[in-house]
Amino acid sequence: QVQLVESGGGLVQAGGSLRLSCAASGRTFSNYAMGWFRQAPGKVREFVGRIIWSGGSTYYTDSVKGRFTISRDNAKNLVYLQMNSLKPEGTAVYSCAAGPMAEGYKYWGQGTQVAVSS
Repeated sequence: QVQLVESGGGLVQAGGSLRLSCAASGRTFSNYAMGWFRQAPGKVREFVGRIIWSGGSTYYTDSVKGRFTISRDNAKNLVYLQMNSLKPEGTAVYSCAAGPMAEGYKYWGQGTQVAVSS
């Protein structure tokens, strides 16, 4: 079975940085997309960005473009979300997700809380 476990959330001041990690286990992920999502209080979940495991191609939603970076460590099966220049509206529960590229995000982590103070 595939398991995803996020870590690294916490409280940070606006303008600060935080790096989230997603530990993936249970299989090889060579044909997978690994995504990051967030859900703020009272709002729907939104897509943040994703990385294609094979090759490392990334894509980001406009609101985080230029500030967030997704990367992965192939040997450790880790996916990272580096968040710089954080804004208060970035306060949310951040979750990682994974799935075969043709099938979408089938597996989800438990989420980690990020709070950005103004």
